[in-house]
Amino acid sequence: MPQWKLFKNPNKATLAHFPLLLDIQSDLLDDLRTTVVIPLMPKRLWGAHALSRLNPVVQFNDTSYVVMTQNIGGIDRQTLGEVTGDLEKYRAEIIDALGFIITGL
Repeated sequence: MPQWKLFKNPNKATLAHFPLLLDIQSDLLDDLRTTVVIPLMPKRLWGAHALSRLNPVVQFNDTSYVVMTQNIGGIDRQTLGEVTGDLEKYRAEIIDALGFIITGL
């Protein structure tokens, strides 16, 4: 499963707030049953409260999304379904957000 790919959130309970999940796990770990994802929230729902370093804003299909780094989690790969997009161009900002949540720097 390729890193930086977007998937539709399969969880109906959280779909309205987090319609997309971003797979951030290294391709070297493709043999694992689970993968690490970060949910994306439409910016219109988040408002102006995003911490730019922790929560970078990305564009996908003419919509702004907030990368909800603090909501990172694992998910069974089989539940993800089809790839809906790619956010590799935001790789540096997302890695910076992950570093910030771990180190505070």
